[in-house]
This record gives sequence, C-alpha cells and structure tokens, in this order.
Amino acid sequence: MQRGVLYGILAGALWGTVFVVPRQLPDFSPLLLSAGRYVMYGLVSLAALLPMARRVWPRLTRADVVALVKLALAGNLLYYLFLATAIHLVGIAPASLIVGVLPVTVTLLGRRDHGAVPLRRLALPLAMIAAGIACINVDVFTAAGNGGGDVLTKLTGIGCAVGALVCWSWFAVENARYLQRITHFSGNEWSVLWGVVTGALGGALWLAITLLPAGSVQADVAASRWTTFWQLNLILAIGASWLGNGLWNAAAKRLPLTLSGQMIVFETLFALLYGFVYDHRLPRPLEIAAIVLLVAGVSWSVRRHAGEPQRTAHGDGIVPSADPAGTGTGNGNAPTERRRTAV
Repeated sequence: MQRGVLYGILAGALWGTVFVVPRQLPDFSPLLLSAGRYVMYGLVSLAALLPMARRVWPRLTRADVVALVKLALAGNLLYYLFLATAIHLVGIAPASLIVGVLPVTVTLLGRRDHGAVPLRRLALPLAMIAAGIACINVDVFTAAGNGGGDVLTKLTGIGCAVGALVCWSWFAVENARYLQRITHFSGNEWSVLWGVVTGALGGALWLAITLLPAGSVQADVAASRWTTFWQLNLILAIGASWLGNGLWNAAAKRLPLTLSGQMIVFETLFALLYGFVYDHRLPRPLEIAAIVLLVAGVSWSVRRHAGEPQRTAHGDGIVPSADPAGTGTGNGNAPTERRRTAV
C-alpha cells in the first residue's frame, strides 16, 4: 500500500503541471491545446509501444479497445478541453479547487467497490478535505485581484471546471475498476495502449480543426509561439501524460478505489503550488489552511485504510478478502474468466 500511495503522490505532482501550461499559452484555443497535447502523447506512447508490441498486441481484446476509447475520450481529451477553457476564463486556483473535489466524488462513487472502507470511518477525513476546499473557495472569491471577468465569463469557466470534474470522476472510477478486473496487462502496458488510442483521437481532433474555416478556432500567432506550443506539449506528453498516467495506473493496481480516489488531492495541491511559483507570490492564510486541511485529511484516510481489514461483498454477506493489494486476484476473488477475442 505504501508504494501505491507514493505512486499516487508522484502522479499528482506531474499532473499539477497541466494547470500551468494553459496559463502560459493564453493565445491558443482550448481545442488546439487538447489536440496538440495528445498528439504528442500518442507519438511518445507509440515509441514506447514498439518494443513490446509483439507481446501486447495478441492479448488485446475488443472489450479492451472499447474501454480504451471511452477512457481516452473522457479522461484525456474532454477533461483537458474543459480544464484548459476553465483556466483561460477563471484562472488556475478556481479550476484546481473545483477539480479538487475529486477525492470526495471518487470516494462516493467507489463506496461499494472491493477494498472500500465504510464511509462512516472516512467521514472525518473527508470533512477535513471538504473544509480545505471550502477555504480555497472563500479565498479565491474574496481576495483582492480575483475579480477579473464578467459574471457570464466566470459562470462559463466554473461550468467548464465542473465538466472537467465530471469527466475525471467517471474516468478515475472506471479506469481503476477495469485495471483491477483484468490480469493480462500491467499498469505500464495499459498506460502505453491508452496513450496510443488517445493520440489517435487527438490526431482526429486536429484534422477536424484544420478542416474548419481559417480563424474559426485559432487566431494567427507568431512562429515562435508555435515553437513554445509544441515544446510545452512535448513536456506534458512525457511528464504529465506518459509518466504520470503510468504512475497512476501503478497506484490504481495497488490501492482500493476509495483510497486511490483521495490520492487525486495531490494534483490540486501541486497545481496550487505551481500557481504560486508562476505568480511569484506566497500563499495567503486561507490557502495555507486549505493545504494543511487537505494533506491532513488524506493522511488520516491513509491510516484508516492501513488499519482496516480489506473486505468484499460476497452474496448477501461480507467475507474477508484474501487480496490486500486490492487487485482482485487473491484466493476466492479471482475475476470471472471472460472470452477474449483478439483484435
């Protein structure tokens, strides 16, 4: 479990960088930011896939492909499209605080999954996390310098941030469940396949953008800005997407869903930290309080999980699980064998 927690923290540190790049590229549309990032991610993943293609390809099923397309569309393209739009309209802090509700939404969605700790034991840690998010809300909408933009712009930005929250909540739950259900791919192999599929979708989106009338999606920018665009997207492709997703899949393989969901809080913390560095300022008192509450809440939840016997529903009763890692492969919990059709 400790290794899974470490992987989750490192994934959050890498994912936090995605909040800064849209701020650095305000002259590029969110559609281009999403397409460009995932085209680069697809190329990086394709390079990683080539050495393992012969052993991975025969194990790929139609069900895997369908799952990969759904996860890539919701967890990558749509999520980042909503997030980039929110950051353009309302800034890093409001976007990160709304997406920061993920530990609560994912925990609630996974409350009946294998390895889940009863919600009554997580009530206080979740309350601390909610209090931390509330502190960020109060600070963002009351501190001086946060009043830019009209009401419609702010509402649109908040709506896009909520859209990102919905996409990632669904993705986090479905990806963790699928990873714990399958045994024919490692976390790294799944991440590489996921990246290739995401790259194909990103390429299709880029092609669609080029077919639209000039200027309808993206205004003209200097050649030097395009160089910066591709450089930053390459950094995101390697760091946040390829390595970050690989670390997250490794964490999801080792942690129950209620705990892996709360690891996402570190994405919020690192996004705020990077935002402070980018703005060249120290956090305000309410921001410090939020960080302390979020870290304390997640730490408390980790201790709750470490001290709780993993249990899983069995018929009408509850029986102890023989698989403390939460992978669904322990004795008495082997996943039902399903027919696999090679693609």
